[in-house]
Amino acid sequence: MQTITKLFILFLVIFSTHIKAQKSNQPIVFELFTSQGCSSCPPADQLLDKVKAEYQDQNVYVLSYHVDYWNRLGWKDPFSKEEFTNYQREYASHFRSETIYTPQLVVNGSEHFTGSNSYKVNNALKKYKTAETTTNITLDNIKKEKERLQLSYHVEGKDFYKITLALTVAARNTPVKRGENSNRTLKNTNIVASRVIKQENSGEISIIVPDWITKRDQLSIIAYTQNENLKTTGATAIKL
Repeated sequence: MQTITKLFILFLVIFSTHIKAQKSNQPIVFELFTSQGCSSCPPADQLLDKVKAEYQDQNVYVLSYHVDYWNRLGWKDPFSKEEFTNYQREYASHFRSETIYTPQLVVNGSEHFTGSNSYKVNNALKKYKTAETTTNITLDNIKKEKERLQLSYHVEGKDFYKITLALTVAARNTPVKRGENSNRTLKNTNIVASRVIKQENSGEISIIVPDWITKRDQLSIIAYTQNENLKTTGATAIKL
């Protein structure tokens, strides 16, 4: 009887880790704006994958936002969205940049540089590992209903302007047939498939699951808060 009780308790602990996430101490959020149609992007994609592998247990969160302005040059990136390009333009306005570019890596909404620059990436990892966290994020009640995910979120703390909840695919290898990366197979990491932006401190949301996602894909929700200057103030993630 005691053995059965212990197994039941263990099951509850394991199951709860899949329905609730609450962790945001000293987060570092790397947002890579990339495209499969850009010949300069693969080294940045590889570096992001390396960061993910080496720092996944250290509150380092990486996201690949695929922009759409390279699509007209021979290859349509299957993960690209106009809304991600618009998000990059929002950063450009914040950084007072007249142009947008790929591969652009934004760190904690505070600085940006070419995403393949390993020297600056390493410096950022050192610089932001003691970054102040002013919000704490809780995700729970996650349910999948047909082509959508339903979940609840709650944000506690100060310096909160908005929260991004991004559905990500852990990795994909894509054979590129045309464009600047023709005849190459490209690996992309933590691809943002869908995202929802909220300015309320708590609520229930619905995230669309695109039809290109398969049962073999490893999915996660990465959530991060930003202040009015787009600086990251907290982050968490949960695997689905």
